[in-house]
Amino acid sequence: MKSLSAEHLSEDALGGLAAMLVALPQAIAFGVAIYSPLGAEGAAAGAIAGLIGAAAIGFTAAMFGGTNRLISAPCAPAAAVMATLGMELAAGAAPGDPNRIVLLLTLTALAAGGLQLAFGALGGGRLIKYIPYPVVTGYLSGVGVLIFLTQLPKLFGWPQGTPLLDGLRDPALLRVPSIVVGLAAVLAMVSAPKLTRKVPAPIFGLLGGLCAYAALAAAFPELRSLDGNELVVGPLGGGGGGTGLELSRWSAFPRVGWADLRAVVVPALTLSVLLSMDTLKTCVVLDALTRSRHDSNQELIGQGLANTASALLGGVPGAGTMGATLVNLQSGGKTRLSGVLEGGFALAAFFLLGRVIAWVPIAALAGILIVVAWRMVDRNSFRLLRNRSTTFDFAVMASVVGVAIATDLMIAAGVGLALSILLFIRDQIRGSVIRRKVLGSQLFSKQRRLPEAAKVLERDGGKTVACELQGSLFFGTTDQLFSELESDLKTRRFVILDLRRVQSVDFTAAHMLEQIEAMLAAQGGKLLLSSLPSTLPSGQDLKAYFDEIGLVAPQKGARVFDTMDDALAWAEERILEEADCPACSEETPLAQEEIDLFRELEPDLRQVLADCLTERPLKSGETAFRRGDKGDELFVIRRGSVRIVLPLEGGRAHHLATFGRGDFFGEIAFIDRGERSADAVAGSDTDLFILPRTRFNETVKDFPTLGIRIFARIALVQGVRLRKADHEIQILQES
Repeated sequence: MKSLSAEHLSEDALGGLAAMLVALPQAIAFGVAIYSPLGAEGAAAGAIAGLIGAAAIGFTAAMFGGTNRLISAPCAPAAAVMATLGMELAAGAAPGDPNRIVLLLTLTALAAGGLQLAFGALGGGRLIKYIPYPVVTGYLSGVGVLIFLTQLPKLFGWPQGTPLLDGLRDPALLRVPSIVVGLAAVLAMVSAPKLTRKVPAPIFGLLGGLCAYAALAAAFPELRSLDGNELVVGPLGGGGGGTGLELSRWSAFPRVGWADLRAVVVPALTLSVLLSMDTLKTCVVLDALTRSRHDSNQELIGQGLANTASALLGGVPGAGTMGATLVNLQSGGKTRLSGVLEGGFALAAFFLLGRVIAWVPIAALAGILIVVAWRMVDRNSFRLLRNRSTTFDFAVMASVVGVAIATDLMIAAGVGLALSILLFIRDQIRGSVIRRKVLGSQLFSKQRRLPEAAKVLERDGGKTVACELQGSLFFGTTDQLFSELESDLKTRRFVILDLRRVQSVDFTAAHMLEQIEAMLAAQGGKLLLSSLPSTLPSGQDLKAYFDEIGLVAPQKGARVFDTMDDALAWAEERILEEADCPACSEETPLAQEEIDLFRELEPDLRQVLADCLTERPLKSGETAFRRGDKGDELFVIRRGSVRIVLPLEGGRAHHLATFGRGDFFGEIAFIDRGERSADAVAGSDTDLFILPRTRFNETVKDFPTLGIRIFARIALVQGVRLRKADHEIQILQES
């Protein structure tokens, strides 16, 4: 693999070593936390499982995940879920049967790894990143609180199985050596960043706990022996060789029933989601720091393989971890080789440091985890209470934390999922589905009108309202849409709904559109739908869907148009017809004196101009010119209409304007004699007057007043068009 080349070997080696020094103490602590319910040999078994997990996950995730510099190792979410499950299994297990508990923990980790593989293979990496932030921070804060509460008994040295409240009520249960060692580890870890950033804080915490334990051992002889010493991890089985549980666990397989398998399903699902979120969150931060981009799905596949390998070898599960990853980055790590080497260094520690790890105080590991837990709790979230708009977000986070503490993370996972749905519905309802609403007396179609018609539309255009919709039209936003349109349905004749930015439509929304159509039809109005997407992001064909439910059936009143401009033009034509304006609707060809451009000319100048004009008929769809053509003619419309369209890539075109009877086009080339900038296509059978610039120049040599009058009129019309365009732009910006 290119990213595993030896080009950056020295930098990756330093980064991997530094990352291992961060990950290893925490991995041991997490392992001890998970396996502590097993009794006397639980601490040693947990330390071994943490070491195996650090080696297996670090190596495998780096090999198959693909994210440079990412360090994967046992992590807090895994410890919280697995420790909770371990305590529940221990409470119901037969005495002397730790193998069954270890096997069920192994099966949980295997299932979680398999689910992560499925997430990655099915493209779930993107979906997990869309879980709302309040739910994510609630999960992680809940994990932090649970770790804090589960480590307090170890910090205080209470006997195994002492309930938290009972221990707090009975000072006699406190063991001073344990408290001193634990607080020394906490103090050393908290003070580490102030002293130096070259040595990872967990190493400081571990050294602080070991030094405190050594000092106490000088005064208390019983602390100098491993045998029967409940304050330390204890013998690991020789050179890091193991306690035997990682092998004997499989002997309990015949005693595992369907009830046991059902008991690990929810923890496995919870674990897979938490580990995936933790990994992808770290990847996002890493992307921001290194200006790179990770592959979410490939990373989940790598993490799934890593957790599967760790479980099979007897290790605890893990994820891409923030602390070790940042230390790797700061220490010079460049490629995935740093992650591979971190796993290798952890494996070396497994074989070489067995006797040292046996003397690690459990209270020191508890102190390290308490600091980790404290940092996991999002205390900044209390700022959400300052604003009413974010109070619900805080309530969501607090609910997840509360459920995690009162019950467990498995139920909190279900609560988080339900609240994610509520958050989505709330966000959809909070924002209006109407992006823009404009009256037809403010926004006009691109059909150029004669002054008489323009006055009618300015007066009566308010009979039309055009709404540009956005987002999802579903049961959560349907009532909002109706409420915002309710007053318009009583006062407008034509309601235009533009669906270009709509992402989805459910049956409830479609039924509401049917009701809107019926209300308009009852008072002689029309529902006009425009810009229907042929395919929504969900794959739904909206036009076909509306056909199926009968909304746009011929017997219904709803009409469908390609663009909002087409719908506006149709509504304007109906308004002009109802106004009974002869100048607006007459389709007989205009004489020269009836055309606004020539109307104010004296009869003699009009006759001179007539000698310059030629006539040209166009059939519907025929072009007057195309983009790029050379020409200097001015085209005046006697009858019909001409659409000006800008050709785009892929056979598409953008409609710029439509000029009608009495208007003119082509004036830019008439003035500068340059290339045509767009296509001019007859929208219906059309008759044109054509004024060539060359012939016009010859004429105005003898009649200069004619040139002044014509150019002045062109300039005036251009000014009116620009003012109208400015007004429409202002309306669109303000609406």
